[in-house]
Amino acid sequence: MESANSIASAPHPTSILLPVAHNAPSGTAGSRLARRLVEIGVKDVFFVPGDFNLTLLDHLISDPQLNLIGCCNELNAGYAADGYARAKGVGACVVTFTVGGLSVLNAIAGAYSENLPVICIVGGPNSNDYGTNRILHHTIGLPDFTQELQCFQTVTCYQAIVNDLSDAHELIDTAISTALKESKPVYINISCNLPGVPHPTFTADPVPFFLAPKVSNQWGLEAAVEATANFLNNAVKPVIVGGPKLRVAKAQRAFVELADASGYPIALMPSGKGLVPEHHPQFIGTYWGAVSTSFCGEIVESADAYVFVGPVFNDYSSVGYSLLVKKEKAVIVNVNRVTIGNGPSFGCVFMADFLNALAKRLKKNPTVLENHRRIYVPPCIPLNYAKDEPLRVNVLFKHIQNMLSGDTAVIAEIGDSWFNCQKLRLPENCGYEFQMQYGSVGWSVGATLGYAQANKDKRIIACIGDGSFQVTAQDISTMIKCGQRTIIFLINNGGYTIDVEIHDGPYNVIKNWNYTGVVDAIHNGEGKCWTAKVQTEEELIEAIATANDEHKESLCFIEVLVHKDDTSKELLEWGSRVASANSRPPNPQ
Repeated sequence: MESANSIASAPHPTSILLPVAHNAPSGTAGSRLARRLVEIGVKDVFFVPGDFNLTLLDHLISDPQLNLIGCCNELNAGYAADGYARAKGVGACVVTFTVGGLSVLNAIAGAYSENLPVICIVGGPNSNDYGTNRILHHTIGLPDFTQELQCFQTVTCYQAIVNDLSDAHELIDTAISTALKESKPVYINISCNLPGVPHPTFTADPVPFFLAPKVSNQWGLEAAVEATANFLNNAVKPVIVGGPKLRVAKAQRAFVELADASGYPIALMPSGKGLVPEHHPQFIGTYWGAVSTSFCGEIVESADAYVFVGPVFNDYSSVGYSLLVKKEKAVIVNVNRVTIGNGPSFGCVFMADFLNALAKRLKKNPTVLENHRRIYVPPCIPLNYAKDEPLRVNVLFKHIQNMLSGDTAVIAEIGDSWFNCQKLRLPENCGYEFQMQYGSVGWSVGATLGYAQANKDKRIIACIGDGSFQVTAQDISTMIKCGQRTIIFLINNGGYTIDVEIHDGPYNVIKNWNYTGVVDAIHNGEGKCWTAKVQTEEELIEAIATANDEHKESLCFIEVLVHKDDTSKELLEWGSRVASANSRPPNPQ
């Protein structure tokens, strides 16, 4: 998988030949599942134990190449698998039946929305209980075991109920290969009495997966390229905008090749941040309508042609449906379809194939890039501080910007951190992740755990609001247990700031915690963890220096106290527009 802000070498986006497994430790469903997870690149599995999955956990633990990481709750285990999949290309979690499955469901829905292949494994009822009239614990008290399955059917692309060993190998293999092909989560339920039972189908090493390459329709590809090249070569001021579907299409390298060949300026949609190289000389910033990077929105919206590559236009990314772009000027490049203005649409044309072919047909046109360079004014730096003046959020992010390098990655929680982190300029190879489509409050704690576990060579910088942290704080414990060295900036402004700017009310105010005290209690003297509470710029500078020096191998938790109304100007504008979209009256009947 390509790294978040660099273009790494990668196989054909839809052709994956996985390594041949070594001799399996035993011919059982549990050992086969462990082998398959290792084959596809999963080295760490996040789990919460429960009586239905304990035997399965025994068999996963017995594989020397698998590391099982116990989490404090199922929701965070799912978020951790989400974060792991962002870094490794695939993640996995294990929970128990129904009480665990329905708890992890929210995280799996988020992974589905972000096109992340997460293998969600559930320890299920004894195979002898299927088809009986028995009522089991951990259920809603009905002799029907399908409640959990029905919930997962809408947020996974494949569901396997393994309650018979004769077809277990086929169900497990189909589920995992489908997750990789579709880049979506899958659900595997394995009866609690089956993981350790030998079966002839598991005696031999499994045949490696081979996912047949997805090949564009050649006639459709040629027609799409011809029509798009004519459209863009006749434009005076074309631009390119990258979106979040670049990841699932594995088309980041092809995107850069198109930019290099065309000379067009490149921008990114907010949900595409980290997928487009910001060190590229043609990069002009984030296109986010009224809250775009300075001079980027003006350039994109004044263009006479724009190529949106892998976009998602929802109410958040469109700032309450207020983007000033016109369909007739747009080329929309989706994962497997290209649409030109109000005209033709070409199916079975895959993104990377299309971008590579189009790059060879475009005339170089740097007109808009030259316009941008003429009007561009570098962003201002925050005003100087008086000594002991309370810390401002823009000053905090000025210092976070200076911390970034190719050896770091940023995780941004939903809230004002979305907007402040969006303004960070990512150096080459610096990772970046956030969950814009689903926007689940508290996602970042578990996701940071998983991402850091998969990316041990990078130091993760997580920006988390106090309200979000209160939802999922427990798995700071797991970060410490795993020896992770993340730096967490806990932004304490007393409530749900993003909701305040959409619609304020007393429900947006939360009970204040002693956040460093909470983390110190979780630490309890076991493992490496350091905390600090800062209220001024001087204290912040000292805390960052300490985190990067004597505590560079520790989990560092820095609580930053700021005023409740200290928000980015982008959030103020965005909040008012989203509020307007939310409050539209019903259409006349």
